[in-house]
Amino acid sequence: LLYDDEHSEYKAKYPDQFRFDYAVSREQKNAAGQKMYIQTKMAEYTEEMWALMQKPNTHIFMCGLKGMESGMEECFSPIATKNGLDWKEFAKGMKKEGRYHVEVY
Repeated sequence: LLYDDEHSEYKAKYPDQFRFDYAVSREQKNAAGQKMYIQTKMAEYTEEMWALMQKPNTHIFMCGLKGMESGMEECFSPIATKNGLDWKEFAKGMKKEGRYHVEVY
């Protein structure tokens, strides 16, 4: 997996400050037995991640297929709306601040 060694090293060095997870559609299944996609994995942590994203020291890293960005939108649009924000604008702001990192192909 991309950056697995680095992520494991960061987790070992900073256990209270670094967290990562994977959504590997070819290898994992969600609770309904379907392929695990980014939006499915992120939905497991939506409330927690939203709270973290409000902090200026939180960074989001997303790596994988280009379509994954729409999965993030699918996951976080409802909670952004619930909080009076537009997800696309919020993500754009995080990108501008250098806190939202996307590597897609």
